[in-house]
Amino acid sequence: MNKIAMAIAAHPDDIEFMMAGTLVLLKNAGYEIHYMNLSSGNCGSTETDAVTTARIRLLEAQNSASILGAVFHPPICDDFEIFYEAGALRKLTGIIRKVKPSIILTHSPVDYMEDHMNACRLAVTAAFVRGVPNFKSSYPAVSNYNCAIYHALPHGLLDPLGQEVIPGIFIDTESVHTIKKEALDAHKSQKNWLEDSQKMDSYIAAMEDFSIKVGGMSECFVHAEGWRKRVHFGFSESEFDPLKELGEVYSLCKKSIGVKD
Repeated sequence: MNKIAMAIAAHPDDIEFMMAGTLVLLKNAGYEIHYMNLSSGNCGSTETDAVTTARIRLLEAQNSASILGAVFHPPICDDFEIFYEAGALRKLTGIIRKVKPSIILTHSPVDYMEDHMNACRLAVTAAFVRGVPNFKSSYPAVSNYNCAIYHALPHGLLDPLGQEVIPGIFIDTESVHTIKKEALDAHKSQKNWLEDSQKMDSYIAAMEDFSIKVGGMSECFVHAEGWRKRVHFGFSESEFDPLKELGEVYSLCKKSIGVKD
């Protein structure tokens, strides 16, 4: 197995909100970790133009990846232009073929905005065609090694119709919460933007609120990230679940395994 984990998200700061704790725990367990936002984040400001905003957010994302100890991959799209189309798919496929991650962390298939869902779709298909030689990209097809895809919880922990999303797996992130917070804090340009666009009083406080709520859902952790593992067809052997390697910080949702109160 390739001990390589890759987080693929839509915008700079998405990884830090819902995925960074698990990514750091994988690094601590001996994985090489990779960090990629598909979008430049160019529309994430009401104070600077798109070119300036993209430049600022690129530097912030690179700083965050450095804090997490991850290999940084530059964006391939702009905000609101992450589309499920051949050009973006070929670019991401080439990157996945070159990196060969055995774990991919990405968005929920259903989330509050299209950029998140399209980023998820691109990540899933790019992983699926990693071993399909007739699908051409910048890097040749590789063997169909085991690759597990885990979907993070949607922003706000709700689907677009306001229904709570229950993860199948919880990862205890309390031991790395300080690093996760520091990585999110690297995206300082987003403070005013998120307050203005999403009425989020403090993006750091919002992340911590999500973290504590997911910990409460787990019934055993204080801070946690929640995951849903994608079905294995086309990706791995049926029992391949490498997050289990994290040991005591890994817990299945009690509802998913039929444990009653």
